[in-house]
Amino acid sequence: MAITKKAVLKALSNVQDPDLKQDLVTLNMIKNIKIESKEVSFEVVLTTPACPLKELIRKECEKVLLETFDSTIAFSINMTSNVTTTIERDPLIPQVKNIIAVASGKGGVGKSTTTANLAVALAKTGAKVGIIDADIFGPSIPTMFNCENEQPVVKVESGRNMILPIEQYGVQLMSIGFLTPAEDAVVWRGPMASSAFKQFISDTKWNDLDYLLIDLPPGTSDIHLTLVQTIPVTGAVIVTTPQKVALADAQKGLAMFKQPQINVPILGIVENMAFFTPKELPSYKYFIFGEMGGTRLAKMNSVPLLGQIPIVQSIRESSDNGYPAVMSDGIIAKAYVRLAAELARQVAIRNAKRDKTKVIEVTV
Repeated sequence: MAITKKAVLKALSNVQDPDLKQDLVTLNMIKNIKIESKEVSFEVVLTTPACPLKELIRKECEKVLLETFDSTIAFSINMTSNVTTTIERDPLIPQVKNIIAVASGKGGVGKSTTTANLAVALAKTGAKVGIIDADIFGPSIPTMFNCENEQPVVKVESGRNMILPIEQYGVQLMSIGFLTPAEDAVVWRGPMASSAFKQFISDTKWNDLDYLLIDLPPGTSDIHLTLVQTIPVTGAVIVTTPQKVALADAQKGLAMFKQPQINVPILGIVENMAFFTPKELPSYKYFIFGEMGGTRLAKMNSVPLLGQIPIVQSIRESSDNGYPAVMSDGIIAKAYVRLAAELARQVAIRNAKRDKTKVIEVTV
């Protein structure tokens, strides 16, 4: 068969995106086809640089091309990405493609640790990532990123004072912890905290983010309502531990986002502290806080289980040292990398299959 762009596209139309259930050509994921003698090159534009199915898609492309054309032809496939979005350039955050709320029903389940490691894992794939530390009364992101003593710069732009986020480990950060002494308590009423959170949203100059993670305080508070009333949230991630009391509170947090007047998609459940594995017995799992609680919660609510993170001392040490565990080597780093890939995958599926994100009008 003669090698033409049309023939190449026809062959590649037999390769489906496993998640979106359409072929790559229909999805407009094939770009820049070049044909020179016996060499064919092109790009496959994925929906996220963290795509966990990248190699599967590459192999399927190679397979159909080799089946269609002469085996002496060389194919060069460049896997690139363009993160999808359903946010229509919101005036408050025009530089942000996806806003992801990271929530928990109760404190102490590792929500901020999960947020920090998710952000760094996504950034390591090449995605542009930011975090807003929305826990006004207990900010922990500055400590987890080893930048407690940093202070953001203010830049005047179009007559407005815009805050430039702190950048650490490839992640852009904004937190009340950068603006108040670490040893001081923030003693504010709810409306004051909500006002500060709104200012973080409207007055921060983000640098073209693919994903903005919002590290929410525990429970269901003014901050949660302020979030959904102020900016369009792509989806929510619920962090829980396996024990019954944590699952009960996580269910309440999940139910808040699913209320008809809020209706924020649940991207999935993260089961933190899922089990303990000692170094000397790597094949053993001890279910200290119960077994498969996150799995049951996900199944009960018909949402994905994004991942299970074991309880390991190094995670706590890494957080205290300001060096997220995903930046090291070993099973913990791999667990967070898989978690980030699955989250990015669920964002892409949500953007392809659900309505555009909108600001919610809540009257409660």
